[in-house]
Amino acid sequence: MNNTKKLITVSIIAAFLPSIANALPGYATDTSGKVVRNSYNECWHAGFWTPSMAIAECDPDLIKKVAAAEPKPAAAKPGPVLVPTLTPEPQKPPQKVSFSADALFAFDKAVLKPEGKQELDAFANNLSGVSYEAIQVTGHTDRFGSDKYNQRLSEQRGNAVQEYLVSKDIPANRITVQGLGETQPTTQPGDCTGRKSPKVIACLQPDRRVDIEVSGTK
Repeated sequence: MNNTKKLITVSIIAAFLPSIANALPGYATDTSGKVVRNSYNECWHAGFWTPSMAIAECDPDLIKKVAAAEPKPAAAKPGPVLVPTLTPEPQKPPQKVSFSADALFAFDKAVLKPEGKQELDAFANNLSGVSYEAIQVTGHTDRFGSDKYNQRLSEQRGNAVQEYLVSKDIPANRITVQGLGETQPTTQPGDCTGRKSPKVIACLQPDRRVDIEVSGTK
């Protein structure tokens, strides 16, 4: 019975309101844009109305049901906290300088010659302003003499170089010294054959040396 009344009311409204327009999808509105209502104060649904077209003014209960049915967006999870890492300063490859023992010392001696001091002065000046961490001084001898004697002589020459560098304001705790005697010759076997003579001594000159190796950061 109620449905019959609604249909009759809608028909009457349609007959007397020829200017009704569908400004709101699914609802009939008048020329001012207001939703048309029937005698029961119910909004007039268009024939193609669907629940998805419901508006709060006319179908508040339906709006609440649709809103409750819609899934709530998941809360965004906090992203990982990026902690800046300090990149260690790259290690600079060790730099090695070899000094001829004959240029630094008299033959078979461990006292620096004036010419040897000049060479070490130039080396110390080159270290000025350079970021270095350690200096390794290594003494070497040729094969003439006993192993024990050559070991001691190589150490004495290394110590003499260290003492001079310290006198040039290079920190002593940055310098380490070792003597290797005749164990690491530069010449190859068979290069300087024969007994001890000026010629063979001159041939073995590359073996008599002091290596200074500097390591640090760039």
